[in-house]
Amino acid sequence: MAPGLYHNMTNRITSLFNIKYPIIQGGMIWASGWRLASAVSNAGGLGIIGAGSMYPEVLREHILKCQQATNKPFAVNVPMLYPDLDKLMDIIVTLGVKIVFTSAGNPKTWTAYLKDKNITVVHVVSSLKFALKAQEAGVDAIVAEGFEAGGHNGRDETTTLTLIPAVKEHIKIPLIAAGGIATGSAMLAVMVLGADGVQVGSRFVASDEASSHQSFKNKIVEISEGDTQLTLKELAPVRLIKNKFYNDIQALYQKGATAEELKILLGRARAKHGMFEGDMEEGELEIGQVSAIIHEIKPAAMIIADIMKEFTMAKSFVAKL
Repeated sequence: MAPGLYHNMTNRITSLFNIKYPIIQGGMIWASGWRLASAVSNAGGLGIIGAGSMYPEVLREHILKCQQATNKPFAVNVPMLYPDLDKLMDIIVTLGVKIVFTSAGNPKTWTAYLKDKNITVVHVVSSLKFALKAQEAGVDAIVAEGFEAGGHNGRDETTTLTLIPAVKEHIKIPLIAAGGIATGSAMLAVMVLGADGVQVGSRFVASDEASSHQSFKNKIVEISEGDTQLTLKELAPVRLIKNKFYNDIQALYQKGATAEELKILLGRARAKHGMFEGDMEEGELEIGQVSAIIHEIKPAAMIIADIMKEFTMAKSFVAKL
């Protein structure tokens, strides 16, 4: 069933981004290029280009190609630990990007600058404390991400089921739930808890249009419950698939490794080697717990159709209770 067969869902998130469905694609490194972002936007969600794995000129290329591939809104995700942040922001502003998601840093640093350029700003948080700081900084919406999520994560290990109502109780701006969401029933659950929309990451990594390596996509489909783990808290907490690299980390922990020793093992470009180049043994493979229920690689439009179909069915089922 095509997404177009569903009625528009009008709420604070669809109105804020001018999109059809309150489904936002996560800006995952090495997976979220222009092909995925434009496919999600064309299907009625909000596609996001993940700038975290891009040099400035690569980001420029992806924005230009995305603008050619869709006339729908799309966003750019910018982790604020990036060394060339000034250059990335300059490209975003110059090319007329209208929505920016910031993460991994202080929202006060760039929010006022971006809003002065008439850009909608969303900040990703993993706790109530940082949600309140983001609201105070003037962002337009918040993504609250539970520790089920893949990639870099919160140190407190607060689950999505706990985080969403805690944040909802204390903020006034629109709230997007992330972490462990790959189905329409999960989307309905977090919206009942107070979210206005959802950000979906892992499910879109296993899509035809994701720029991640085919071997990584195949691995996501293969793994089961318990095959991911949050680790490397001494550096930056990250959820990984348990492979040889993960086992090497655990071996170092057994020896009482220092943060410096862990950093040496991590080295450079470990995530690129795994997720983008397909090294399933020595690469860093970031994916969420929800990968255990992802069984098929599909086009992004079909993923959105599946989510909306299940959301509608779940909503109808709940109404009969």
